[in-house]
Amino acid sequence: MTQVLPPTGTTPLAKREARLAWGLLAPTLTSVALVVVLPLLAIFWISFKPIGLSDLRPAAPVVRESLRGSDENMRIEYRVRNSSQDTEVTEVTLADTIPSGLTLRALPDGCSLDGAALFCDIGTLEGGYNERLRIPATAADKDAMEALAEGSAPIVTGESDSILTNFEFSFVNFARIFDGDEFWGVLGVTMFYTVVGTIGALGVGLFAALLLDKSFKGQGILRGLYLFPYVAPVIAVAFSWLILFDPFSGSANALLIQMGVTDDAINFFGEKPLALIMVTVFEIWRYFPLSFLFILARMQSIDTDMYEAADMDGASPFQQFWYLSLPQLLGILSVLFLLRFIWTFNKFDDIFLLTGGNAGTRTLTVNVYEQAFAVSNIGAGAAVAVVIFLCLLTFSVFFFKYVSREEGL
Repeated sequence: MTQVLPPTGTTPLAKREARLAWGLLAPTLTSVALVVVLPLLAIFWISFKPIGLSDLRPAAPVVRESLRGSDENMRIEYRVRNSSQDTEVTEVTLADTIPSGLTLRALPDGCSLDGAALFCDIGTLEGGYNERLRIPATAADKDAMEALAEGSAPIVTGESDSILTNFEFSFVNFARIFDGDEFWGVLGVTMFYTVVGTIGALGVGLFAALLLDKSFKGQGILRGLYLFPYVAPVIAVAFSWLILFDPFSGSANALLIQMGVTDDAINFFGEKPLALIMVTVFEIWRYFPLSFLFILARMQSIDTDMYEAADMDGASPFQQFWYLSLPQLLGILSVLFLLRFIWTFNKFDDIFLLTGGNAGTRTLTVNVYEQAFAVSNIGAGAAVAVVIFLCLLTFSVFFFKYVSREEGL
């Protein structure tokens, strides 16, 4: 008699193990949601709202109290204003406590006095509202005036519609960033910087790994020096490059002029398209050690017997590299290309430190900074960030659908 086993994962023990596994993963999943998912959703939300830095705080009524005049002919002034120039504040009320010894002679419309409690129903404040509410009063003595000046601050309340949290959405931000040729020029600069920088870093890293794959004296020290561009602080190496290629005091210009290559100093980081080439070269120089490290580790794990067999068959070094080494390295090269492409596409600090996005080096990430903080348009900056996310998502889907299949990833 054949015993039929229940499907995998349906037994009580398997279900308990699954619940335990999800329970152990719950803190990690929660952390990922808080650190990654929620900010990403917030960026998508803000990208559909035409808001600036001043709109991050909702409109609110603001009041300032002052006392004017002498004992017999004085007045209390409440300067009421709307913190926003565009959004109105509704149901505005003002409450204050009048100290003893101070008598109010007349109350404006909408104000009432219950004992020492003053209450004013101001109503709606339009955008940019800034008026004074004057209440005539008489002080019994100087102490009453001082009590009013040192008394509790008035309480003002109101309601307003926050553009950041309401459910009104528009495509104004996307229409703004796609309008004209500026966006496509920035996208072209980003693609050149990303593709050339990624391929260049992989190529130089592969070349460095081939050089240091053999054992020789001082190999360890040289490998450590190769890692210097990657481990050094970016602000230090960026300013070193700026000093080195400075058009007035840089040693690179002095050397070129002494050699007769040029008669005038070259502004490496201030002229098109040289500035873009220089920041791309900086990207290659700074990040090739990462590729070098991974490629070298993979090369040292390749079995050396097939190279010995290739030597016996008369294969040249290039043929050994092309037919033996390269197929073994395609997997790690694909992974490095994916990671370097995403990181370079998102790179901001290198370009900002070197050129500030000037001289034709304005990438999408620099555009996010300029829109959000230089122009104070948070919505447009979020819209550009969404475009960056969609570009990288499209590239990742294409990579995993086509490239990874060929490389067996």
